[in-house]
Amino acid sequence: MEDRSAKYRAFYAQLICAAAKTTDTRIEQAFRTVKREPFAGPGPWSICLGGHPYVVTPDDDPAFLYQNTLLALDPARGLNIGMPGAHAYWLSGCGVREGEIVIQIGAGSGYYTAILAHLVGPGGRVHAYEIDERLAVLARENLKDIAHVDVRERSGIASDLPAADVIYVCAGAAQPAAEWLEALRPGGRLVFPLAPEGMLGGMLMINRPDAGAMWPAKFLSRAQFIGCAGLQDVDAGRRLAEAFARGWESVRSFRREDAPDETCWFAGEGWWLSTASAAVPTEAIHPHADITQA
Repeated sequence: MEDRSAKYRAFYAQLICAAAKTTDTRIEQAFRTVKREPFAGPGPWSICLGGHPYVVTPDDDPAFLYQNTLLALDPARGLNIGMPGAHAYWLSGCGVREGEIVIQIGAGSGYYTAILAHLVGPGGRVHAYEIDERLAVLARENLKDIAHVDVRERSGIASDLPAADVIYVCAGAAQPAAEWLEALRPGGRLVFPLAPEGMLGGMLMINRPDAGAMWPAKFLSRAQFIGCAGLQDVDAGRRLAEAFARGWESVRSFRREDAPDETCWFAGEGWWLSTASAAVPTEAIHPHADITQA
């Protein structure tokens, strides 16, 4: 079965990188290397395409795990291991490099934590936060053999976050947490779903420049996630839905100072997104409109 799993992973890695439109060989190698079986738990499994009902696999053949689909951790609550092609695209967009420090918010059972650990390598570090007790226990067990990963069973919205090069958020929010922004090192990237629970929003990447109040920002794609506790806002969700209906590809920068001007795409409490470019452009990556759920 080990040989079959390796064969499945090799095909799966190519499949999802094709879906993500990425040619980054490091991302393909990460998905080829990390086994999905420990993170999925015993089969049969419930899988689905975004927005469709779950389908239970006929048995526990690992071939069912190596597809570009959502994989349920708790179907009743809609908790999943997210769509691999979407995550491959987002990881390609934020350019995780060897030796970097990554914070992951919403580790689940740890599958994408392991992918991140592979990308940063032994010289890097991944700090994974998971507020759900059962999932945190699973993640800690699944990741115990990766020395450069630690799992923290608590909210990832805290003033004591370590300094990080990348903050990768796997829970939808109506706004970026101030704590995430403060934890970013210069040159760091925050990637999070600006998508309150139950809403189709977008995966926003914000780059912290060396100086200045105007930070490069852009949406990588549309996105929908389970909600991040503490960052939900019904009114903001309604206004965000209206903003996305007007288009989202034009966002170019993130502001925390000054009053919103005519370039404002959306204004939150103490922050806003602008269609004006920041002084330091973000790396070119074409928005991927087909990706929606993770």
